[in-house]
Amino acid sequence: MQSEVRPLKRVLLRHARDAFESTDAVSAQWRGLNYLEEPDFDEACREYDAFAGLLERLGAEIDWMTGAGSGLDSMYVRDASIVADGGAILCSMGKGARAAEPQAQASVFGELGTPVIGAIELPGTIEGGDVTWLDDQTLAVARGYRTNDDGIAQLRRLLPDVELVQVPLPHFRGPGDVFHLMSILSPLAEDLLLVYSPLMPVPFRELLVDRGFGLVEVPEEEFDSQGCNVLAVAPRVAVALEGNPETRRRMEAAGVEVHAFVGREISLKGCGGPTCLTRPLYRS
Repeated sequence: MQSEVRPLKRVLLRHARDAFESTDAVSAQWRGLNYLEEPDFDEACREYDAFAGLLERLGAEIDWMTGAGSGLDSMYVRDASIVADGGAILCSMGKGARAAEPQAQASVFGELGTPVIGAIELPGTIEGGDVTWLDDQTLAVARGYRTNDDGIAQLRRLLPDVELVQVPLPHFRGPGDVFHLMSILSPLAEDLLLVYSPLMPVPFRELLVDRGFGLVEVPEEEFDSQGCNVLAVAPRVAVALEGNPETRRRMEAAGVEVHAFVGREISLKGCGGPTCLTRPLYRS
């Protein structure tokens, strides 16, 4: 599991139906969670059905996280945990409204028989969207508003045999924005990354180039529409949000097979693309 690009065989999902609960619950929560607009409950459920069906057609078996009570953002299951070869690590959320999500995932991991090898404890914070495997021994971890130094230090102790590459994130739009490492980087293959270079720290970008990664650049006009948030389901096979035609063209020119889904309600309004919506559990 120390890969972002090997063939995806098992994935944890939380359906919009369970995360959103009802139209009234959405209306009560969306502003406080900094959604761009109020999601439409029924349309979100339809979009999510199509998204999950696409993953299944591409070969992934889905484990469902059900039950109410964790809020709208619990649909973005990537953020509450990190998965390594030994098992799951529970995160400590930098967004306080999401504090209950790691323990909710711990209950699911127990039911699935997925071992939990550790947990990040406060005052440390770390979110899964800030953590990306570059290869099976190298983990890139962002230092930003959602992930702090204490959280990174705890993660380093939990993964002593892994090289942690710390990536300082810019202030950009401030602490209230949804901005993670995976907002500017998505692995596409062992040697290929989708990136948004204008927000990438120069030393980190140089490190990627020095290690032999090819970089597919997301154009500025497609950054806010989740152009850089892409899920690899196999090397050079990716799931991407519909509506970023130039990014798709550039990925296809690099030999990537792209499968697009409609996600206005489940992705654009909450600023969470396909990596955010998925917690891969097993890659072959």
